[in-house]
Amino acid sequence: MPYKIIIFAFLAGSTVFVGGLLSYFFEKTVLNREIKIEIIHFLTAFATGIMLAAVAFVLIPEGMDNLSVSSSVLIFLLGAVVFYFLDEFIHKNSASIPQFLSMLLDFIPESIALGAVFMYDYQTGVLLAIFIACQNLPEAFTSYIELRSSAFTKVKALTMLFFLSFIGVIFSLIGFYLLKDNTELTSSLMLFAAGGILYLIFQDIAPSMKLKNSRFIAFGVNLGFIIGMLGEALV
Repeated sequence: MPYKIIIFAFLAGSTVFVGGLLSYFFEKTVLNREIKIEIIHFLTAFATGIMLAAVAFVLIPEGMDNLSVSSSVLIFLLGAVVFYFLDEFIHKNSASIPQFLSMLLDFIPESIALGAVFMYDYQTGVLLAIFIACQNLPEAFTSYIELRSSAFTKVKALTMLFFLSFIGVIFSLIGFYLLKDNTELTSSLMLFAAGGILYLIFQDIAPSMKLKNSRFIAFGVNLGFIIGMLGEALV
């Protein structure tokens, strides 16, 4: 079983570096500033739709499956509260790269949950891996642009995304070995991550999507959510 977790965690994490590479070539080839801005905003919306799908189809239903309603609500709210303080700390100390750090914040608990859930629900593990992979790609794309605009060199920005792509494997294995026999703790982690992700979406990501004179951007959320619907149907 660990080798399957490593494979799926690697595939889910590899899209971080792939997204960075795509963004690198995008920066070199697309020179029209207005088109660049629209594409970046659309991809941000697309990633948001996938994150919402992960919360709706995997993290919350699977999390509530092994916990009482009151425990589920409390843990969900705890995730939001913890991410609130982390977000505040990030903006005070690293305000120049909030999107990159937000990607890191939701990638880690999702990866731990991925490793833990594989032990008792293989199909849900595969679905979560698909969500993480699809979510990381547009997030990494916009994170690279954010890093470049914050005076990071191309090599340094890509190097950061390259090493981040392997973090998922590490934390998935941690989740597998430490949480594989504890379904309640795994469920708690999933609800905690769901609460934190929803907070980040509506605090940091959704406000940045709005673009003057462009109503089409919001459709990216719908398209991203469709990825989740298709994944749920197929798996």
